[in-house]
Amino acid sequence: MPLRSPGLLLLLLGSLSAEIQQTEVRAKVGSDCLLSCMYPERLDFDLDDVYVYWQISESNTVVTYHIPKNNSSGQADSRYQGRAHLSLDSVRQGDFSLHLRNVTLQDAQRFTCLVFRKSLSMREVLRAVVSLRVAANFSMPVVSRLVASAPHQDQALTFTCTSTDGYPRPNVYWINKTDHSLLDRALHNDTVSLNARGLYDMISVLTVPWAPGLSVGCCVENMLLQQNLTSSGPAEPSTGGNAGRITETPALPPGQRGTAVLGIVAVLVVVVLVAVAITWARCGHRSYTGARPVTHEQELTGEFPWGAGACVAAGLLSGVQKTSAVGLEHPVKPVMSSALPVGTLAQDPTLSARRRARAVLLELGPCRHLSPSA
Repeated sequence: MPLRSPGLLLLLLGSLSAEIQQTEVRAKVGSDCLLSCMYPERLDFDLDDVYVYWQISESNTVVTYHIPKNNSSGQADSRYQGRAHLSLDSVRQGDFSLHLRNVTLQDAQRFTCLVFRKSLSMREVLRAVVSLRVAANFSMPVVSRLVASAPHQDQALTFTCTSTDGYPRPNVYWINKTDHSLLDRALHNDTVSLNARGLYDMISVLTVPWAPGLSVGCCVENMLLQQNLTSSGPAEPSTGGNAGRITETPALPPGQRGTAVLGIVAVLVVVVLVAVAITWARCGHRSYTGARPVTHEQELTGEFPWGAGACVAAGLLSGVQKTSAVGLEHPVKPVMSSALPVGTLAQDPTLSARRRARAVLLELGPCRHLSPSA
């Protein structure tokens, strides 16, 4: 009578043994994986001659199987319905590997592959044990600081680090970012819990004394995936040796800001007025102090090198030029002796009006004005 139960058949064949292959496979939650079980020699198998079973080692629960009757295969456990299957084309070539889809945490088991041949009196020709390790990536750690707005030297700083949805249980490290050294484990308290998905959530609280320029980082290690995730927390401002001093100008309220601006403007106005007064005092009206000797002879052509200060004398000279132009075809270039005082020249009746006007200009000099008394 044929045996209809795969489990009963496995019990009857338990005394037969073959060389055991042992491997380990790592997979992430939600991924697909392949549990390898291959015949060591290149050999073609007849599907009507081979029995293949995949079962969970500890409980002997059959995951999937192939039996020669109608070349059928199936799943014995409902948890693997539609997720575990064998490739019959691969079985013909001696590849009895198990294809497992959408890996879950419950799949972290030791699986056993058993292969028997009917033509060899149901002798076991292959046995393989595959340990499936399941892991899940933790989220990137988030570091925050719980501290008063104005920390000081006598105050402790508290940092928190959170990371979620990882597997297996993580290792947590805090790092001093200044010299990249590990902080003492006694300084932080770690809490790890399982969430509704069966994954781990982690929160770590670090308490350290305040220090200027302090910067820390939180590292979450997943040993199964050989993965380290590190995030840095907000750094304390460096005082540059000026601890306790204000290194930034505090912001003023809007009303005080307006008052400060008006005060600055008033100070600037006073400075400008004082500068104008000093300049006016230095270049004010000067009285006539007598004649000065002539040091240079220039041609009188109506243009004066003394600037706007001789505007009145220029008008006088202009009138003289109009008078002298009647009888002269060219301007007269008077020659004056530097030994004779200018005041004498201005009063000499033998000189022409043009030369007397020039003597007056020389007496006034640059930057002088003709006062009514002159």
